[in-house]
Amino acid sequence: MHWKIDTNLTIVVIGLGYVGLPTALAFSKKYKTIGIDTNLEKVNNLKREHHGISFGSIIPKINGRKVFIVTVPTPVEENKEPDLSHLIDASRSIGMALRKGDLVIYESTTFPGCTEDVCIPELASESKLKLNKDFGVGYSPERINPGSGNSIEDIVRVTSGSNNEITDFVDDLYQSILIVRTYKTSSIRIAEASKLVENCQRDVNISYVNELALIFDKMGLSTQEVLEAAKTKWNFMDFKPGLVGGHCISVDPYYLIHSSKKLGYYPQVIGAGRAVNDEMGKYVAHKCMKLMAAKRIPLQGAKVLILGFAYKANCDDFRNTKSIDIYEELKDFGLHVQITDSHVNPSKFKEKFGFELVQNFNVNEFDLIIHAVAHGSYQELYREIDPERKRIVFDATNTWPIPFCDGYL
Repeated sequence: MHWKIDTNLTIVVIGLGYVGLPTALAFSKKYKTIGIDTNLEKVNNLKREHHGISFGSIIPKINGRKVFIVTVPTPVEENKEPDLSHLIDASRSIGMALRKGDLVIYESTTFPGCTEDVCIPELASESKLKLNKDFGVGYSPERINPGSGNSIEDIVRVTSGSNNEITDFVDDLYQSILIVRTYKTSSIRIAEASKLVENCQRDVNISYVNELALIFDKMGLSTQEVLEAAKTKWNFMDFKPGLVGGHCISVDPYYLIHSSKKLGYYPQVIGAGRAVNDEMGKYVAHKCMKLMAAKRIPLQGAKVLILGFAYKANCDDFRNTKSIDIYEELKDFGLHVQITDSHVNPSKFKEKFGFELVQNFNVNEFDLIIHAVAHGSYQELYREIDPERKRIVFDATNTWPIPFCDGYL
């Protein structure tokens, strides 16, 4: 099989979420592109909003060489084990449409060996074709940072393939749509591992400063002041305490832990860091209640406003958000809690949680205000808070000025 870039390629993107849609849009500038998603409502909306791309819920019969790009979610189950159901379903669907000369590229984050040991067998079984003889497989982990303003074209891509020729093809394909460079790896497993390392590193670093916040809180020291002093050293890594949620940093470590355990090694640092970060929502809730008690503000029936529900600033994604942990803990103690978010879709929120986001509010009506997400729309909101009213203001984002708030994370 001869692998060479052809402008007559058809790109088929499977999964049109925060990764898949931008990917489809980027490739559509140069190639015929089709976007596939099982959510019919989303597909119909995309048909109205975007032109130049075909959208559907089922992979159509297509003539000529195709490149399937898989961008489906890879969450974890309740027991923190990888949930590969979306990857397996996508691989089976692609396998039924796979023809000689086609290529499948996986972008979904997963553990080393998943593409080769889980996905490729599904492709081969459904298609009755042979890897590297009839079809090729590549892996190029997504690196989108929602809310950052970066586009697909601006981000360096790690590339890999099922043999050297296919690796070159995958690398050339991404290079054809980027304005930055690519980085070829020697194997799919190296590329898979590199993505996990990126997010595990950040998770561990944040867990370190989160643990410092827990320690310094007991010592009666300001974590922010300690870190400001420490970072005057030239090689200090400037991480801040925070709530770690989302679909990557709070999930990917479990994929690496899963792989490691299968080999008989039980990670200490990665697992401990994840445990610290998982508990920070509850810590914020308890810290706020202690501050209220110290100020003699009754907990029962106290009015609380949580500012922000997305898992990170300036994005609408609330997967694995830690704001829900704060909400549930305070609610369990009898506080009357409301949540607002300037980015999250209210109808999606209600569909998921069964109650509504607050759309209009007066910050001066609340006994406790928790700044949970550093959306740009909230950065000046502290100026509206009456300093004379007895209440607690807690900044879990560490972005409001010191010493305006009663507490910081």
